[in-house]
Amino acid sequence: MSVPLLDLTRQYQPLREEFREVLDRVCDSQRFILGPEVDAFETEAARALGVAHAVGVTSGTDALLEALMALDVGPGDEVVVPTFTFFATAGVVTRLGATPVFADIDPVDFCIDPQQIADHIGPATRAVVPVHLFGQSADMDAVLEAAGSVPVLEDCAQAWGADCGGRQVGSMGVMGAFSFFPSKNLGCFGDGGLITTGDPDVDRKLRELRAHGQSGPYEHPLVGGNFRIDALQAAVLRVKLPHVDGWIGGRRANADRYRRLFAEAGLEGTVDLPQAVAGRGHTFNQYVVRVPKRDALRAFLAERGIGVAVYYPLPLHLQPCFTYLGYHQGDFPVSEHASREVLALPVFPELTQDEQHEVVNAIAEFYSA
Repeated sequence: MSVPLLDLTRQYQPLREEFREVLDRVCDSQRFILGPEVDAFETEAARALGVAHAVGVTSGTDALLEALMALDVGPGDEVVVPTFTFFATAGVVTRLGATPVFADIDPVDFCIDPQQIADHIGPATRAVVPVHLFGQSADMDAVLEAAGSVPVLEDCAQAWGADCGGRQVGSMGVMGAFSFFPSKNLGCFGDGGLITTGDPDVDRKLRELRAHGQSGPYEHPLVGGNFRIDALQAAVLRVKLPHVDGWIGGRRANADRYRRLFAEAGLEGTVDLPQAVAGRGHTFNQYVVRVPKRDALRAFLAERGIGVAVYYPLPLHLQPCFTYLGYHQGDFPVSEHASREVLALPVFPELTQDEQHEVVNAIAEFYSA
């Protein structure tokens, strides 16, 4: 039996007619840029996340970029980011002419190590960007304490619905940046993103920046960009938003089933399963295990038609584009060790019990050979 890493058609089919209805509604209105669909989605998203303000933007990457622009990050500034994360977290810092300062991760939750934040903050630090990786919140109490007076921008791209001590991700820092890439817990029909904030002045600045820094018709107090989410994407997200909690529940149920199946297969000492830290609401956007002989196992599963992925095979401090920063192998041992062992298994909500059995049985077969 083949098992896909992700099958979005299973999510789409039950909602197909609703999607067609709202897409027709937008097409009939011919209001494609901002407008009532975007306004409504921003209101509904802010309510769901427990924040005062939410600004729809073009992508998760642009959410990070615009949020840093709102903090006036630029040449000569430094931004502390984890080295074990998707490229955009650091890439947007460099695009603004600032310097990413890399930090190691906690070996249990894969999120930035708060002590590393404290160690890497200096006089040029303009922001700290913790990433809520794989669907679990970073330890935000410790992050905020370590950052002190330095603004914290939460990278929530993978963690819609996660929380820390009852507070939703995106509500604890000065801003939160979300991605609606189709594979996310809440995904649209292409690229889309969101920036959250509790500060009305920041909200105003974000709305200006996403429209070329415009405060009124052809009045530009700021230099911004074209970061406006499409009305079509907002309409799709409005259909999906009421279902996302149920989908996250499905991911959590699948994670629980994996834990039982791996225990029954006697693999607990071989396969290191993800830890859902108490009080941090893991949403399992990815189900990332740590395994010995990772690359050989990956090849074996591919031959069996089982979809897996490696997030991430090379920490950012070792990427060729960042060699100018002077980092070396061994600088961040926790991240480097994780990059050699991590493997993401299928966990999407519609995954069947039989498919999960197939995944675990195949892994058991590999390690018993």
